[in-house]
Amino acid sequence: MRYMLLIYGNEAGMAAAPADAVTQMSSAYVSYTEALKKSGAWLAGDRLKPTQSATSVRITDGKTNVLDGPYADTKEQLAGFYMIEAEDVDAAIAWAARCPGASTGTVEVRPIWELTM
Repeated sequence: MRYMLLIYGNEAGMAAAPADAVTQMSSAYVSYTEALKKSGAWLAGDRLKPTQSATSVRITDGKTNVLDGPYADTKEQLAGFYMIEAEDVDAAIAWAARCPGASTGTVEVRPIWELTM
């Protein structure tokens, strides 16, 4: 089954982090991604640009509303994702627990609702 690992973190905290901490976190992500790929669980993944580069789109009364930035003002922001293949939710949770982002923020595990057409 496919799962999304949605990585949430504090953008302001990362922007203020010392360069060596950022380098250490980047190295941890490289190792984590390599482990996912080696296991065969990795399907896709990427970092996201900061929330100020986001655009939110909403339709209200048939009218398209476009807003700069994220819709919600939250303590943690969506920073990236991995799409993985896992035997079950417990295996997906185990991968989420190994994600470097879990030690500084939150990794949400969401099963993908497979479309059957």
